Amino acid sequence: MIAFTIYNEVRGNRYRTLEEVNEMKKMLLVYVVLIAAFALYVLRFEYTSRVNSSWENRGLRGDLGETYMMITFQSGLEYWKSPLKGFEDAADALGVTVEYRGATRYDAKEQTTVIEQAIARKPAGIAISAIDPKSLIPAINKAVEADIPVILFDSDAPGSQAYSFLGTDNYKAGVTAADKMAELLGREGEVGVLTSPGQQNHEERTKGFRETIQQRYPLMHVVEVADGHGDTLKSRDETLRMMKAHPKLAGIFVTEATGGAGAGEAVQNAGNAQKLHIITFDTNKATLDLIKNGTISATIAQGTWNMGYWSLQYLFHLHHHLTVPAPSSSGENAPLPVTVDTGISVVTRSNVDDYYAK
Repeated sequence: MIAFTIYNEVRGNRYRTLEEVNEMKKMLLVYVVLIAAFALYVLRFEYTSRVNSSWENRGLRGDLGETYMMITFQSGLEYWKSPLKGFEDAADALGVTVEYRGATRYDAKEQTTVIEQAIARKPAGIAISAIDPKSLIPAINKAVEADIPVILFDSDAPGSQAYSFLGTDNYKAGVTAADKMAELLGREGEVGVLTSPGQQNHEERTKGFRETIQQRYPLMHVVEVADGHGDTLKSRDETLRMMKAHPKLAGIFVTEATGGAGAGEAVQNAGNAQKLHIITFDTNKATLDLIKNGTISATIAQGTWNMGYWSLQYLFHLHHHLTVPAPSSSGENAPLPVTVDTGISVVTRSNVDDYYAK
């Protein structure tokens, strides 16, 4: 009887021990679930805090999945290398991806097609140099209405919905060219202009040059404004024609680099028959070489790297809603400066070596 009682007590203790173990397992499972839930909460809080934290704390960094596009015309021109380099440098700084596209020819319809194709890709933003200030407006506006920020650089399209234009103050550049031409000619003589009619930036350069000659230098006269078609051979032929039509022609202002090379070739072909001072635009190697050998007297260097770099910075800020509207030059609030002058400098034989690519 005593043995039976002891056995039952031992077996009872055993049953209670198994029940306690099962209870402990249940409690352990509850603890694991609670700890996991807490860990998930902490991780989510950390992620949310990081996403919502200020850009100042985590830096201006995007995502490689963010693609920004640069679109130009005559895509093979050496001129575009510098703004594209600025665009790419900004992409490296911001941690985003960039692509370059362009019309292969001097053709507004082709550039419109390129913009339409870009819109279909839905990039984070597009930087455009507009070949024609009017015909591209519908395509530019279509991009903005599709919630794709657009910044214009180098060549503007006034009246479009693009947020900002970054480029040379082309009228002021024309003024600078006129002052330099007056210096070269001793403030007297006949001069001509070779340009690309219909393109906003070239028209402004021409206007600044002509009005400055007229207003400041009474002994100087602009005898002709001709179309170089943005082509070396046509610009050469037009320069030769102008030299023949105006035997006293002493200077020519060429509003773009390709035409400048053509004008330089014309002067070389003419030999010493007629001395002609040439002032052109931009700093491609051909132009710099012609300055170095004395064929071209000067060129106007633009802040092309700045155009590309700040275009992408502006697009990035628009895409991430980091802008703060402020009064613009039009008097209305705008998320970015409406117009930004990226600056110019005058390159002559005395400083030409500073402008060769290092």
